[in-house]
Amino acid sequence: MRAKKKAEPQDNMVEILNLLEKEKGISKETLLQAIEDSLQQAYKYQHHTDNSVVTIDPETCQPHIYQVRRVVEEVENPETEITQKEAFEYNSSAQIGDEIRIEIDSRQFTRIAAHTARNTIVQKIREQERSLLYNEYKEKEKHVVTGTVQRIINNNVSIDLGRTDALLTEREMVPGEKLKPNERVKVYIKSVTDTPKGPRIIVSRKCKELVACLFEEEVAEIQNGIIEVRAIAREAGSRTKIAVWSNDENVDAVGACVGIKGSRVDTIVDELDGEKIDIINWDENEAQLIENALSPAKVITVLADQEDRQALVVVPDYQLSLAIGKEGQNARLAARLTGYKIDIKNETQAREEGIFDAQEEEYDEESEEETGFDGDDAAENYEDADDLQSAAGADESGMTDEASADDADGDVSDTDSEENTADEKADGEE
Repeated sequence: MRAKKKAEPQDNMVEILNLLEKEKGISKETLLQAIEDSLQQAYKYQHHTDNSVVTIDPETCQPHIYQVRRVVEEVENPETEITQKEAFEYNSSAQIGDEIRIEIDSRQFTRIAAHTARNTIVQKIREQERSLLYNEYKEKEKHVVTGTVQRIINNNVSIDLGRTDALLTEREMVPGEKLKPNERVKVYIKSVTDTPKGPRIIVSRKCKELVACLFEEEVAEIQNGIIEVRAIAREAGSRTKIAVWSNDENVDAVGACVGIKGSRVDTIVDELDGEKIDIINWDENEAQLIENALSPAKVITVLADQEDRQALVVVPDYQLSLAIGKEGQNARLAARLTGYKIDIKNETQAREEGIFDAQEEEYDEESEEETGFDGDDAAENYEDADDLQSAAGADESGMTDEASADDADGDVSDTDSEENTADEKADGEE
């Protein structure tokens, strides 16, 4: 029976490197460089000098270790120097001052030197793996990823992201949300930090950016840039207000985010465990934006002070509780969304405080400034009010006389027209 041929060591090396490249994602060139560094470390440990050169054939992965020695007349250090006579054995044309490379068998390394080489390779591979993981998740920072709840440690949750774990701290969890082991959840990557033990990834389910990213994933128009998310205010686990803007007048921003029969927003609500979401239209007119932000409450008027960033909102009496919301939540979220301090009053309070009267006076003053007309200026052309009335009466009388004369002329013309018509009819009968 024919015996099987044993695999050469270099064949095994090629297979191992290919396997590491596939599983760890580390390039073959990086692994070969790690082997070179490890062999140099082993040589340095055994010979107590750093005069080695290591080369590896990229095809066969066969390493070659060379000791570099200088040709001298008299040797003082046999590890780094060689006589010309001894150098002729390796290079027949060697001259004084030349450097000679002498190949060394790696099997001559002691056990400790080999162990040093092994540790160097492992360390290089781990460093490269940490670097790849860090770069991979650094690119995903400020984005949403899907992970699996692994375990709960001191009210903190470890999330398995596939190649590494992330930490969901108690501070970044939604109040009242109960996560179970092996449950799949979407989390927002807040920060990625490089550490000696690997990347430290902090994720969140509480931040408002999570809602923005979920809408971006679900709404194609946001991905394409047709719709923009301009502002978000969130109280995690309870309610979120989001203001959207359409760059295409033919696309309804709110309707696109809601989806057919609420399909898009329902998907996001399910992911957030039933959290309520109000979607409103963004408006460059800040008073209109405040009115939209207080939805679903109806608003009578909004008085916005852009300098102090304060707004007075008047609502119908029966809408006051709806505008304020449970424990002031609706007004609070509207204030965060718009950046205004909002004071809400009902219609009765506004009338008692004279808010509408003051608003009408302000409107009249603005109208006079725009038209440039003032009744006092017109009165200056007359000595007193009687003259003004007399002039007005005279104008009306003049206009009446002229109109009467025009009517008389009209009657005469009509009479002449009728006579001409009768004469023409008589001629026709004859």
